[in-house]
Amino acid sequence: MLEVKDAKMMYGDLVAVDHLTFTIKPGDIFGLLGTNGAGKTTTFRMIMGLLEPTEGEVLYNGEKVGYHNVNQIGYMIEERSLLTKITVKELMLYFGQLKDMEPNVILERLDYWLERFNIVEYKNKKIKELSKGNQQKIQFISAIINNPNLLVLDEPFSGLDPINTELFVEVIRDFQKNGSMVVFSSHQLDHVESFCEEIVVLEKGKAVIEGRIDQVKKDFKKQNIHIVGDVDVEKLKAIPGVFKVIENTNGIIVKIENEDVSKAVFDYVKTCKHITKYDVEQASLSEIFVAKVGHKHEEV
Repeated sequence: MLEVKDAKMMYGDLVAVDHLTFTIKPGDIFGLLGTNGAGKTTTFRMIMGLLEPTEGEVLYNGEKVGYHNVNQIGYMIEERSLLTKITVKELMLYFGQLKDMEPNVILERLDYWLERFNIVEYKNKKIKELSKGNQQKIQFISAIINNPNLLVLDEPFSGLDPINTELFVEVIRDFQKNGSMVVFSSHQLDHVESFCEEIVVLEKGKAVIEGRIDQVKKDFKKQNIHIVGDVDVEKLKAIPGVFKVIENTNGIIVKIENEDVSKAVFDYVKTCKHITKYDVEQASLSEIFVAKVGHKHEEV
């Protein structure tokens, strides 16, 4: 279990993380989100023991996280940090031995992951000879080569096409099934929404959204109604509680203040002809993020 307890981190007079608290259990995929400069990277570094909180504490299985935990942790940073003048094999031997792995175990696991990611032919290639997407795969392998119990992923899908993104998702799911804790950050909120159960959204070091995603959506209250058919947009806009109507090629999206408004919208739609779709959905995580964080940026 990973516990962040009332953690505060200051750089001089700057508060980078402000009394942050959350818990991650084995098998959890936890989303840590926020705009650039919100405090995510500082939080990651505290989780891995690279920074000690100014106040509060970070516990890994009940003990203060530190260098003695390094063999059980995998970390993939957002910026590419590979040694480009050596081969993939040499790089993995270097990273693996930093985690006290035997060379034969490193090479056995490397062969498995190279095959899993369809890049077997690059084993003896220098990193600089690989495409950006394949370098991203190698960076991911370097984070998981030690089969970590705690996997920290900062923007793991950056620069990947949809096929390779799905490969990464499958691997992350496998670690989850095996009981690893995964802390995950991404600006692609659809990925966060698809497999994170709990999230914390930081803004200027403070948690502005936190909890289970399903509860976060429920608490947000605003909903979207997707309609396909012959409706009068102006009449929809005139319904109390409707704050926006969007027309697109797939129909009409009616944004409402809360679920009570859906009855009034439905009562109108029942009078219309050729209605082939009427779906009421909770707001997306992206919409909630913009509503909670975007306005704060506009105020600055």
